[in-house]
Amino acid sequence: MTPDPPAPHRRSFLKCTGALGAAAALSASSAACSWGPESTNDTGGSGGGKNATLMAVIGYGNDGSWDPTQTASAFATAANNHIYEGLVDTDPISREPYAALATRVPADLSGTSWTFRLRAGATFHDGTPVTADDVVFVFDRILDPTTQTLAKGFFAGWLREVRKIDAHHVELVLKFPFPDGISRLTLAKIMPRHVFSRPGAWDDAIRGKAIGSGPYRQTAHHPKSNTVFEAFAAYNGPRRPAFKKMNWQTMVDAAPRVAKISGAAAGARIADNIPYANIAQLTKGGMTVRGAAGMNNLFLMFNTRHKPFDDLRVRQALHHAIDTGTMVEVALKGHGKPSTSFLDEGNPSYRPAKTVYSYDPRKAKQLLEAAGVKGLKIDILAVNVSWIVDCLPTIKASWDAIGVETTLSPQETTAVFTKMDQKQDYQVVVAASNPNQFGLDADLIMHYNYGPQNLWMGYTRWADHPVARRLFRDMDLATREPDADKKKTMIQDYIDIVAEQAVLYPVVHNELMTAWDARRLTGMRAQPYPGINLLQAKWA
Repeated sequence: MTPDPPAPHRRSFLKCTGALGAAAALSASSAACSWGPESTNDTGGSGGGKNATLMAVIGYGNDGSWDPTQTASAFATAANNHIYEGLVDTDPISREPYAALATRVPADLSGTSWTFRLRAGATFHDGTPVTADDVVFVFDRILDPTTQTLAKGFFAGWLREVRKIDAHHVELVLKFPFPDGISRLTLAKIMPRHVFSRPGAWDDAIRGKAIGSGPYRQTAHHPKSNTVFEAFAAYNGPRRPAFKKMNWQTMVDAAPRVAKISGAAAGARIADNIPYANIAQLTKGGMTVRGAAGMNNLFLMFNTRHKPFDDLRVRQALHHAIDTGTMVEVALKGHGKPSTSFLDEGNPSYRPAKTVYSYDPRKAKQLLEAAGVKGLKIDILAVNVSWIVDCLPTIKASWDAIGVETTLSPQETTAVFTKMDQKQDYQVVVAASNPNQFGLDADLIMHYNYGPQNLWMGYTRWADHPVARRLFRDMDLATREPDADKKKTMIQDYIDIVAEQAVLYPVVHNELMTAWDARRLTGMRAQPYPGINLLQAKWA
């Protein structure tokens, strides 16, 4: 893929094609898909104490896209927050903005021009100074109408352009006043132009090549195995690296992930995506286990070009049929709630939707009958994320109970969405999502999932529906609304449409659990979205 590829011919979210030949020890400037030391337990001879390697276990694959402008991969997004910087970054929990590559956050955000000075002495991991050209390069890619990126949905609606003033200053020109945009700048990670403007460089970024200016540099990357980081000695920003080396292992299956942090001989000090059934075991073993609730959800996504899923009554019926109470009690062990809006109940813009899918199998049967649907058979295409797999039997039992013969086909996340990108036929996808990894504001969350050029809408084949076109207009009007209270109401009103249509809609919102050894680590906080953030953690 060239720096300005045509429309979305490849997957933007979680794609990686696998290792390219034998792994080799390569420098950061020539990173390939798989490279560096092979051992997932490698400590690099770093020894103990403050020089020890921090071993972490991530419950999501590291074989998705690593391109910061495109990825929604939980592993890559978390890793990129340690490798790259935005002009402004945000606290992983509160999402309060702080100056990262910029020297300060503008005091006045009410206008349509924001000016930033770059941090003196900031360099990329290959030793090249960060300049305004690099900033403009990234934003040009994001805003380029011929380039399909995930980040475009976060910026194109309100940001007109980014201009170079001189080598150390840039100006962001807004289409209208949009103070909420300041927190979104963390989603535009600044990348070296001299590296990623080369032919094929964006393909390399997708496969795992990562060169930033952040506190940690990537030194090895093996898809489906591990990624290794080292402290970047030349980093002079606000989040200094506390660990000489980090080794993040990917373990999607729950059992080996829990084993890796269990017992006296535990190899890892921190792990995310902790199964609810293992909380007591880990706590008894001395680990600290904390949860955080937010937008993490299990959702249904329908192919509206595959009959009868073009009929909203069928989509509504399948939502009403799911015994969400049992799902929360049995699969989630009480760490979740049936969804009553697209947004989770803790979101500041939350309001119960006018259409709430309470468990009602009788209504589900009535809706199917009204739609003239009999003998429906569904093969659920599902991701194999451990807690999703735990929920699948409830969905099957619920749909079987209303006469819908259901088959479960859980697969790796990359396999599921590669099929989506290839526009293969499907009926229903069951997967996990959490837009909180991008931010907290409802406008951002909704634009992540819905929009005329949105990739999710491409998967549903719904973007050209008359209701969808009206919805997207309402969303754009809400984005432009300057009055905060009016904007909140406008968002709540269009979420009612999203709920009624149920094209891509959550079934349950659940709590995410993180475990760490507080005897060895301090400064850790559980976050309500996948992955980990170690920028304020350190050895105890």
